[in-house]
Amino acid sequence: MTCSVGVIGAGAIGLGTSWHLAQQGHAVSVYDPRLNAPVHRRGSANDLSGTSASLGVLMGHVFRRNSGRGWRLRRRSMELWPQWVRALKIHQPELKLHRGLLQIAEDEQAAQRMEWLAAQRVELGLQTMTKEDFRTVWPTATHGGLHSSDDGRIDPLLLQLALREALKEQSVELNATAVVRLERDNHHWRVHRTDGDSQIHDVVVLSTALTTDALLEPLGHARPMTPVLGQALSLQLETGPTNWSNWPSVLVDQGFNLIPTSPGQLLLGATVEPGDCASADPLILMRSLNERAPAWLRTATVVSHWSGLRARPVDRPAPLLEELEPGLILASGHYRNGVLLAPATAEWVAAALEQP
Repeated sequence: MTCSVGVIGAGAIGLGTSWHLAQQGHAVSVYDPRLNAPVHRRGSANDLSGTSASLGVLMGHVFRRNSGRGWRLRRRSMELWPQWVRALKIHQPELKLHRGLLQIAEDEQAAQRMEWLAAQRVELGLQTMTKEDFRTVWPTATHGGLHSSDDGRIDPLLLQLALREALKEQSVELNATAVVRLERDNHHWRVHRTDGDSQIHDVVVLSTALTTDALLEPLGHARPMTPVLGQALSLQLETGPTNWSNWPSVLVDQGFNLIPTSPGQLLLGATVEPGDCASADPLILMRSLNERAPAWLRTATVVSHWSGLRARPVDRPAPLLEELEPGLILASGHYRNGVLLAPATAEWVAAALEQP
């Protein structure tokens, strides 16, 4: 059965869900004022959406837990991402699944956990590495680490561009206006917009991150979220690696993500600060890596710096995937994993629509 669906929010989750639902024949409308804005990070931007600010790191198979909803969502997304990339490359040929992720063990206890995890997930491409294996890549990895052949990265900017084009092909209605209120209308939902117009849908999907609670509270639902600031730097190296021949697509050390982009250049980012205020000097926060950074990283020149807020659910595990009442679906609060979990979330929403 197909229906009219209003998706509020146009990050990776909102756009990905809209695309998946449109492919299944649903009549989809997307609402987000950022749909009028270009997708880029030019200059020093501090008001980016979670998806645009993110680095698109896919930490699926290295997830510590071996069961539960979080593990199932990550594993399913990692199964779906190759299919999504193949389909979306039609609209953005440069979109690619960058495979290969190295996770550094912070101490001996972490190394033992990684060894156990690798033994459990050999078929998923996990393998432990010794400090000798890291000698030419990351000499400070004195406890070794974990290599995942299928985890890695999706460029979040290219992903958004590809999804926007794919939605146009599917004749999805793109409304570059904010939603101010939801109203029950018999067995339907009326979406009220800032321009004074409104539209009725059979189903509304909320993928609105930090603004979710403002829409839900008047309806009697409370799903508070707290902002967590993510920061990223684009760096030009003065010394050190140039061609990245021995590097993976992503190297993770103490929660900091290092991503080679071109000869002598890389991205460095992390979601590390509660609240919505950036550190006065992001270099202090990130480039020392708690005094473990190699000299070539500390002396690199900053090309650009940006930040963005992630929505972390309060007293509930991320993400929030719920049908709050008939026709009102919540798919939000993905915290650091919006890009990673976009395919599995879209599939979950589609399945929720099929429930009687």
